Amino acid sequence: MASTAPASSAPGHFLGGVHPPAHKALAAAFPIQALPHPKQLVVPIQQHIGAPATPCVEARAALSAGQRIAEAKGFISAHVHAPLAGTAQKPANVTIASGRHLPAIPITVAADNPGGEQSFQATLGGHWDLGAIAGLEPSAIAPQVAEAGVAGMGGAAFPTHVKLSAQEKAPIDTVLVNGCECEPYLTADDRVMIEAPQAVLAGALIAARALAAGRVVIAIEQDKTRAMASLKEAIAQAGQALPGVSVEIIGLTPHYPMGGERQTIRAALGRIIPEGGLPSAVGTMVINVGSCTAVAAAVLRGLPMTHRVVTVTGRGIAQPANLWVPIGTPIEHLIAHCGGLTPQAQRVISGGPMMGFALGNLSAPVTKGTSGITVLTDADLGDAPRTACIRCGRCGEVCPMRLVPSRLALASRHENWDLARSHHILHCMECGCCSYVCPASIPLVQWIRVGKACLPRD
Repeated sequence: MASTAPASSAPGHFLGGVHPPAHKALAAAFPIQALPHPKQLVVPIQQHIGAPATPCVEARAALSAGQRIAEAKGFISAHVHAPLAGTAQKPANVTIASGRHLPAIPITVAADNPGGEQSFQATLGGHWDLGAIAGLEPSAIAPQVAEAGVAGMGGAAFPTHVKLSAQEKAPIDTVLVNGCECEPYLTADDRVMIEAPQAVLAGALIAARALAAGRVVIAIEQDKTRAMASLKEAIAQAGQALPGVSVEIIGLTPHYPMGGERQTIRAALGRIIPEGGLPSAVGTMVINVGSCTAVAAAVLRGLPMTHRVVTVTGRGIAQPANLWVPIGTPIEHLIAHCGGLTPQAQRVISGGPMMGFALGNLSAPVTKGTSGITVLTDADLGDAPRTACIRCGRCGEVCPMRLVPSRLALASRHENWDLARSHHILHCMECGCCSYVCPASIPLVQWIRVGKACLPRD
């Protein structure tokens, strides 16, 4: 039986949640390695929340690594860059992991690929000049991050420069770095904290500089002992790199969905975001550890966001790994590099098993928000029969947003949009806790996703 979290509102906890088996050990010990370059990339021009970018290169144009290939249109948008040198092809549509059909720019990768051979350590590891952050002009930071096309790497892919823009109406006093990575199986953020702690710290301090925040809090689940030790060492070595800004690490009890903005803010800081509000309403800006490294690379090294760390894991993959992957790489290329699927493989998921999307086509590309590929077996999936709802109420007990998922799923199935709205369907964070505990094996979160996608907009 699934275990649920205590219904406590004290700091260190949040309401609802579950404790699924972590399965982190499958990939946690493997250092980040560079993925051999694919022959072809397919780079979607909308990998972020907000307005799509507009292609700015012609078909058959020669591209250099890091060259902008699509320009942001509007404030909430993000530029897109060529991860590797090659030749742009005619724009085409591609189906990404979520099932959305999006325009993309295919790139035939150059055989020699000049400028595209940097490893994770060469790009983000090693020593960072943290002392230079105090000399940065705060108002210039967000434009530099925008120029690099940085989007949130925790899953939502919100353009990071928007978060770093000055908040006059809601000033920020705390930058909260999210290092929880509560999703089972995935270890990408854990490895980033272990292998590039200075880059994480640099990005956090740059965010604090941009927002005039006096405090940086790095929230990590307590079972990530190596990551915590690595960051503590980086903080000690940095000293007072940015005068007037304190940096601390807070260890949190492993608890899913720790890592959601509302849950992490409540557990780490004891602050409660009002209904319909944003983290800025409680003086907080939340940034993922991977996004921190991308911010540091953009501002201190002038590098656009073209690669990311992806965990390939699960008992259905021959050799789990943490990979440094060019954005636009077909997922099948990652799987092939990891030895392919085992005979027991049953389902390939983009992301983790709680919030990820089952893939129907392995040619879908890696995007800025792709944190992992999880391959599950028959034994992982189980064979519990689906029955009618027994009105047990477990889904409501574990919902961290205090919704009634069974009502939302029923409203979605019957296209009762008034009922869906009255029960706040758009507030669902799609964490999957409800589906996890449902004794009737009803795919509650999947029905809610359908409802949110089909809900008529006013």
